[in-house]
Amino acid sequence: MTAFRKLSERQIWEGHVIEVAVGCFADPDGGEFERELVHHPGAVSVVPYLEDERSVVLLRQYRASIDAELLEIPAGKLDVDGEGPEVTARRELEEEVGLRAGRLEKLAAFYNSPGFSDEHSVVYLARDLEPCEVDLQGVEEEHMTVEHVAMDEVPGLIASGAITDAKTIIGLCLAREALA
Repeated sequence: MTAFRKLSERQIWEGHVIEVAVGCFADPDGGEFERELVHHPGAVSVVPYLEDERSVVLLRQYRASIDAELLEIPAGKLDVDGEGPEVTARRELEEEVGLRAGRLEKLAAFYNSPGFSDEHSVVYLARDLEPCEVDLQGVEEEHMTVEHVAMDEVPGLIASGAITDAKTIIGLCLAREALA
């Protein structure tokens, strides 16, 4: 049996965050098919854990794609040339929440929506947090709110639909395991 393979790709749109392309592929039987592809630079997310409170710091932020606010862990794109995921995670935590991590532990790496996008994310657990200056970037961040949520409340918030963001669910569930 022969594997799938990409034959060609043509870009059809380029924006600030993503590129959209159409790829032509060969299937194992030699047939050809096309798929729309979204290229994304990748992202990081961070679960900021406050040991003394046994809580995490979450952000309530407007998301234009769903025209609603979501309760999320801090996150950001890998959009600075030469900056690795751990450095980006530290920077995003400082910019969005005003916290500096003494320790950063990688929890997982995953594809967000591989059915149409190559976005790859890395999620970290941040510990030994110290306050620092915030540096909010963009209109959504300027209007987001910071919330402390007890780790014991996380399963109920996920089950009730109060937390529906995938990176947040993944990060919080893995952080609970790592902290157990």
